[in-house]
Amino acid sequence: MSILVLIPARMAATRLPGKPLADICGRPMIVHVAERAAAAGIGRVVVATDSPQIAAAVSAHGHEAAMTGSGHQSGSDRIFEALQALDPDGAVDIVVNVQGDLPTLDPALVAAALNPLDDPAVDISTLGVEIGRADEKTNPNVVKIVGAPLSEDRLRALYFTRATAPWGDGPLYHHVGLYAYRREALARFVALQPSTLEKRERLEQLRALEAGMRIDAQIVATVPLGVDTPDDLERAREIIEGRTT
Repeated sequence: MSILVLIPARMAATRLPGKPLADICGRPMIVHVAERAAAAGIGRVVVATDSPQIAAAVSAHGHEAAMTGSGHQSGSDRIFEALQALDPDGAVDIVVNVQGDLPTLDPALVAAALNPLDDPAVDISTLGVEIGRADEKTNPNVVKIVGAPLSEDRLRALYFTRATAPWGDGPLYHHVGLYAYRREALARFVALQPSTLEKRERLEQLRALEAGMRIDAQIVATVPLGVDTPDDLERAREIIEGRTT
């Protein structure tokens, strides 16, 4: 399979303005993400952005950037535009969407997201981590996967929710928002209108489930650090500085 890794990035973050260009140990955050994605070794890596500043920073550090429009409502829409521009002949089979705020991402997680696509019935694959902390089970900012176990390390997703679910004894799983799409699944997804449950839960992936698309989750050991606040940024700096000293 031909695989393209796309990293959507924009400057409009409200809690941490200019987030993609935030300095982490001498390099912008988006460059760290591109480096981690490239280290996975699964295919071409491109940052999809509407910002000339982001594109220039990415290019200055030896990575590839693609310019997109500024009117996109989601990262999925942005990566689909980039896919069409980068691969107009349709050679790419799989598109991996890596969030641009994961500067400490383990490259192995990027590769692991592909595993569920071994099953041709799966349209979209993603990642999950078993929740260990009690407070995370009730935290609406921790999105949970409600799924049917297929093996010890794989679920078929039946629902995604901010609530504590499913009820009763057994593990709960934290959803990690890193996706691998079959090309035709991404095209179908972005053509759909936002769905009822998507708007209610504020979870874009529910649009795919409501349309009858299949999402499977590979269960991995750790949740990557997402940088949304100044405190998150300081933590990322500490982690990356620790790796380089």
